[in-house]
Amino acid sequence: MTSSAIVSDARLAGWQVLYEQRSFWRNRTRAFFAVGFPMVFLVVFAALNKDATVDTRGGIAYDTVFLPGILSYGVVMATFTNLAVETARLRDAGMLKRVRATPLPAWTYLAGRVGSAVIVALATTVLTLILGATAYDVHLRPEALPGLLAALALGTAAFAALGVGIVRWIPNADAAPVVVNVVLLPLTFISGVWGPSDGEPAFLAHLAHAFPVQPMADWLQQCFDPRLHGATLAGADARVLAFWLIAGVLMTHRFLRGTMES
Repeated sequence: MTSSAIVSDARLAGWQVLYEQRSFWRNRTRAFFAVGFPMVFLVVFAALNKDATVDTRGGIAYDTVFLPGILSYGVVMATFTNLAVETARLRDAGMLKRVRATPLPAWTYLAGRVGSAVIVALATTVLTLILGATAYDVHLRPEALPGLLAALALGTAAFAALGVGIVRWIPNADAAPVVVNVVLLPLTFISGVWGPSDGEPAFLAHLAHAFPVQPMADWLQQCFDPRLHGATLAGADARVLAFWLIAGVLMTHRFLRGTMES
């Protein structure tokens, strides 16, 4: 592929991102559940636990633990949930197969959809951080910014890949929200998303750490923990997320090869 062809395809991918963004924000219900829903949870849980502290974490404020947990949930909603449900719908409508009949290369179409989901995840992140700092006095440790960026980048990539790849096991578009929630919700409850999970049984802790939700939530919580110092580059959490990123890429490749090329 020549450099001019690469530039042309990249331009097409950019236009696809723009199209996907317009489609996403025009669907207000979809936009609310992807971006507004995590904000609602943050406000409700912060109100229910006002002035509470977490004894198992040195008495730090509850909000300091909960905000990064709900931030991880927001990223998962923007990428994994959003891509899984929409990709299942597009598959059932025959849209993925129709891409072959257009001048648009398959990879640019996929890049456009994933790129749009990443933008939504970024918007969710910015809103969560602003709300946390202004309303709940939860601030990121400045030296932890590299860790925060690394956690968000690796987590977003992993959940985006898994969001497309899991559609291979979703029988139809109507079942997509059910399958996604059956997979996701139990993991959020044992992964410290809705509150500290320090006292849960050991087997649940090991199970949670084997899946990507808990490593991302834990890594982000370390970035906000005032007791810690340094860049907070969590090696164990990064390795789990990297594993699921590779698994998601392989799953996506198998799904697209079977759907777009059959």
